Amino acid sequence: MDERFVVVTTDKDRRGVFSGVLVKHEGDVVELKNARMCVYWSEATRGVLGLASIGPQKGSKISPCIPGITLNGVTSIMDTTSPARLLWEEEPWA
Repeated sequence: MDERFVVVTTDKDRRGVFSGVLVKHEGDVVELKNARMCVYWSEATRGVLGLASIGPQKGSKISPCIPGITLNGVTSIMDTTSPARLLWEEEPWA
């Protein structure tokens, strides 16, 4: 089975945007492995959907990778394109 690399958003109280390989999804709880957080995305990224479609563009800030995370209050799970995944994995911090 192929890994499903996703971008995940959390509710207004948590306000997080994360990426990683989807391990588990139950209700509003998601487990990711090889997870990163988007601290800031640039205007060139064109919003949160741009993070899944074209990836974090120049000027974005992506955290280092951690082995795993459990997220509560998940509001969306977006499949990413292969090019977007590659940019997430570069961990830009400009």
